[in-house]
Formats: sequence, structure tokens, C-alpha cells
Amino acid sequence: MTDENGDWFAEGVATFGDRISGAREAAGMSQSELARRLGIAKATLAAWEDDRSDPRANRLAMLAGMLNVSVSWLLTGTGDGVPAPGERVAPDKEAREVLSELRGLRAAMQATAERAEKLEARLDRLLEAQDTL
Repeated sequence: MTDENGDWFAEGVATFGDRISGAREAAGMSQSELARRLGIAKATLAAWEDDRSDPRANRLAMLAGMLNVSVSWLLTGTGDGVPAPGERVAPDKEAREVLSELRGLRAAMQATAERAEKLEARLDRLLEAQDTL
């Protein structure tokens, strides 16, 4: 089933879970493999794919990176995503896995850097408060 533009993963056609599942399959990963790479339980990933729960923002960014799609595409079906079934070209699996893992690491590093920035700002405020005493 597609929308009027022939898009399999458009917001009105596919759910968030459908897009996760489609991107995971396009990346050549099983639920177990993707869950392991994300550091979550397979049941958690299955709940996301079944639209029973949603990931937190940091996991969403990691998920998009590992699946080589944009966060926007995962959420709405617009932006950089995967081609519709039948339009897919079989990628070299090992290269795809490495690229996927690198993107996941980049997303995790970005989330860690953001957390470190917040902690640094908090520590600056605490030290400034101590200096005024």
C-alpha cells in the first residue's frame, strides 16, 4: 500500500514502527542484532516496531544513525529513508554493518557530548556559587 505519491513509508500509510522495521530489514539486521547494538532488550525493540511504545530521544538518534535514515524519516516518513520494498538494492552486508555501527557510535558520542556539556555548565554554576560565599 502506498500514498498518492507512491511512498510506502509516508505518515498516512506507515506507522513509526513500520518505518523502524522497514529500515532494520533494509539494513539487513535482525531484531536481536539491532537491539544488541542499541543496548536494549529485544522485547523493547519489538514494542517500538509494534507501536506499543516509543524510544527516548537519545535512543531515537542512535536508532536513526544505525539504520542510516534521518530522525525525521523515522517520525514522519519524510526525509532520508529507505526505498520501498522491491526498489532495494542488496548492499554489501559487511560494509553496511560497519557503516551502521559507525553511525550509531557517532550518535552515541553526540549524546554523550551533549550530556558532558550540561554537566560542565552545572559544575560551572556550582563553582561560581561557591566563590560568592
